[in-house]
Amino acid sequence: MQVVRIYTGEDGESHLEELDLPYDQMETSERTPVENAKNIHFRRYQPGSFIDWHPAPQRQYVITLEGQVEIGLGDGTKRVFGPGDVLLADDLTGRGHTTAVYGDKVRVSVAIPIID
Repeated sequence: MQVVRIYTGEDGESHLEELDLPYDQMETSERTPVENAKNIHFRRYQPGSFIDWHPAPQRQYVITLEGQVEIGLGDGTKRVFGPGDVLLADDLTGRGHTTAVYGDKVRVSVAIPIID
C-alpha cells in the first residue's frame, strides 16, 4: 500500500509523488503520535461534484472510503483514487488542484488534518 502525496513544486503547480509506508517486521506502519492530528471529519460528495482549482486548506491525509475521486493537476495529469486510497494533501500554495467525483456513485472520504 502506498500513500500518494500532492505537493506544490518550485513551478507553483501541484505534483504527485508516491510514498511507501515504512512497515517494520510485524507489518505495521510506524506510529504517528496522536498529538499530530487535531481532528477528523467525514465528507460526502454527490456524483457530478466538482471543485475548481484550489490548494489544500492545510496538511492532511484524505482517505477515500466509498466511491472515487479524480484529482487534476496543472500539467493536465489526472489521477483517480478509490476506496482505501490515501492522499497526503500537502500542496498548500500555488494554483493547487481540481477535485471531481469520478463515476456515478457518491464519494465518501475522511480528512485527518496534521499539526506540524
